[in-house]
Amino acid sequence: MREWWIHVGLICIPLVAVYLHIPPPQLSTALQKWHGAGKVFHFRGWKIFYRDSLGALGSSDVIILLHGFPTSSYDWSKIWDPLTQRFHRVIALDFLGFGFSDKPRPHKYSIFEQASVVEALVAHLGLSNQRVNLVSHDYGDTVALELLYRSDQNRTGHLTLNSLCLSNGGLFPETHHPRLLQMLLKDSSFLAPILTRLTNFVIFQKGIGEVFGPYTQPTDAEFWDMWTGLRYNDGNLVLDSILQYINQRLKHRERWVGVLTSTYVPLHMIYGPLDPVNPHPQFIRLYQKLVQKSTVTILDEHISHYPQLEDPTGFLNAYFNFIHSF
Repeated sequence: MREWWIHVGLICIPLVAVYLHIPPPQLSTALQKWHGAGKVFHFRGWKIFYRDSLGALGSSDVIILLHGFPTSSYDWSKIWDPLTQRFHRVIALDFLGFGFSDKPRPHKYSIFEQASVVEALVAHLGLSNQRVNLVSHDYGDTVALELLYRSDQNRTGHLTLNSLCLSNGGLFPETHHPRLLQMLLKDSSFLAPILTRLTNFVIFQKGIGEVFGPYTQPTDAEFWDMWTGLRYNDGNLVLDSILQYINQRLKHRERWVGVLTSTYVPLHMIYGPLDPVNPHPQFIRLYQKLVQKSTVTILDEHISHYPQLEDPTGFLNAYFNFIHSF
């Protein structure tokens, strides 16, 4: 019996070794097109991917889109073309550690650094003196709040914000409910290296699917594109480091919630109410209580955590109504 288990072990070891070094999936045609239309700039020696499209003639308005965790700028693909018909420039980036950007490891990822990445991109594009409109989602919401704080404090290199539109982000630690895998990765120094290597498409698809509504699930191709973006440059191996943002939100709550409640920059929240991460009605009630200057759009009851992908038309209508209101 003992020898049988030894033989099984000898067979399994090389199989596990092969599994842990499976190369990342090939880019789909859609992702190839998105990647091919982008550029890179260098931030502290790392390559940051971004898209910058010239749009509406006769407009000088600039919009910058900040994506969520664990995905990428491709989250904005369904609303990209309509935005180019309204704005002079439409810009999105992959944060450090995400999408087509570099994913250094080991590295202490932080919201503060990601805000500096955005500021560096704006400077690189020659837009430091241009008023910009920010639209953010999830992780990007917290980066946006740090940019808002720096702007309101008149910090060197800050953005000049014309408006900020948030969507389904964990702004308040007390109403934020991370997924189980996220909790394990961010808090377990022992398990995290194992879990990041063992995470596969099936686990990823299940986890992401849980934060979409039952009638707005991604197609198989869309799930695969999300997974491909994550796996690009071994992004699965930095998930635990990036997830420290959850702890940073708690530590710096006063800074980020404080500026949200005190700013004079026009604010709007687009919210998918079926979101299990920021559940209804607790999240939106607290938002409306604390951020009384902000306007709010609550989308249809079947829209969940990714409103720009689940209901792009509703998202755009809500945003255009906001942007035309001031």
